[in-house]
Amino acid sequence: MKIIDYPNFEEKVYQKILTNGLTVNLVPKVGFHKIYASFTVDYGSVDSAFMTLNDRKVKNNPEGVAHFLEHKLFEKADYDAFELFGQLGADSNAFTSYTKTSYLFSTVENGKKCIETLLDFVQSPYFTTESVEKEKGIIAQEIKMYNDDYNWRLYSGIVENLYPNSPLSKDIAGTVESIQRISAKDLYDCYHAFYQPSNMDLFVVGAIDPVETINWIEENQKQKEFPVVSQIIHSKSMINDKYDIIPYRMLEVTTSRAKVAVGIRGNVELPAGKNGLKYKIALNLGMYLLMGESSEEYNELYDEGLIDDSFDYDISVGRGYHFCVISGETSHAEELTKRIIDLLKTANNLINSQTAEFLLAKKEFIGRQIQSMNSLEGIANRYEGNLFAGAMSFDAVEILEKIELKDVLKAMNEFIEPDNVSVYQVLPKEDVN
Repeated sequence: MKIIDYPNFEEKVYQKILTNGLTVNLVPKVGFHKIYASFTVDYGSVDSAFMTLNDRKVKNNPEGVAHFLEHKLFEKADYDAFELFGQLGADSNAFTSYTKTSYLFSTVENGKKCIETLLDFVQSPYFTTESVEKEKGIIAQEIKMYNDDYNWRLYSGIVENLYPNSPLSKDIAGTVESIQRISAKDLYDCYHAFYQPSNMDLFVVGAIDPVETINWIEENQKQKEFPVVSQIIHSKSMINDKYDIIPYRMLEVTTSRAKVAVGIRGNVELPAGKNGLKYKIALNLGMYLLMGESSEEYNELYDEGLIDDSFDYDISVGRGYHFCVISGETSHAEELTKRIIDLLKTANNLINSQTAEFLLAKKEFIGRQIQSMNSLEGIANRYEGNLFAGAMSFDAVEILEKIELKDVLKAMNEFIEPDNVSVYQVLPKEDVN
């Protein structure tokens, strides 16, 4: 078992790739009583179309299959995994993103049994026509609920502007219409294609003994047979110039205040390995200096009444894409939109003059990272697998310590281009004529 040592934080990561290809990361935390585990597959909503190395034929599935699979894997012929975790005294959950699906639990007791339960229910698919049909109604209600959430409509709207006609522009859960086309066969086909041990990783952190825990996991995996399948060629159609960005769209709804989102699509390819994490950190630092809560520009917008505490930015980085969404509620949609775009146009000039602010921002970011090391969820959920060559949250501190202002300026200069910016607004009906 490989040991990755972080002496500055008195942390060790125990890592092993099992004979079946499953990557296991174990982080023992002295003084903790809780165990947190995440079992993740490199498969998300953008993978509705994919190929295998064997046949090189594109396989198309209805939108929402990855999310549907997440729901259905908990239900078995003779038990429900949620209920089983509850009986063990554990909390369990799962989520699907654009490029991955994760199954989680946290517990202070029955650690071995919980880990075995996590592995067993994810690695034993059970779908029937009847149960799939029943689930369609449940997921349809979930989709309708999100459609009534204007914050979600704002976010999904700007992402669709940035990546029109690409898999990223589609809702993670699919549509009410698309999920009606999902069959048990679709679920099995996608499960067997993506839920291969070599396409998955298990991260366990907390009150564990790494040697004892890896023995539990290996024993569990030895009892299972996994079919030999062809390597998947993941969909990477999001980052390209095939589709121009939609510059502007709006949605009229019954609401008292407008919501504004300005999006930036990254069109340069994400640097490989840990350099990709450095690039993401540089962008976060750049946006923080430009319009974080302590910036002069943020306070001007706040004092003028253009923004409130809802104003924020979010940088998303994943397999084949990266983008930033700047959003907030306002009573002055057009003026706020103009001011944000003007800020982006002058970003590097503003940031270049903030040497002292940059050094303070670095210290704040380092402090946040160190604080997050006290969160088991933070340690596990920040692990992105192959995206950043297995980088841990502990690696982010070292990157932050070495990063320079010129790195931030370079990243922001590559990222922000006039043609990569889009606007989406959710406006009160009475304000639109």
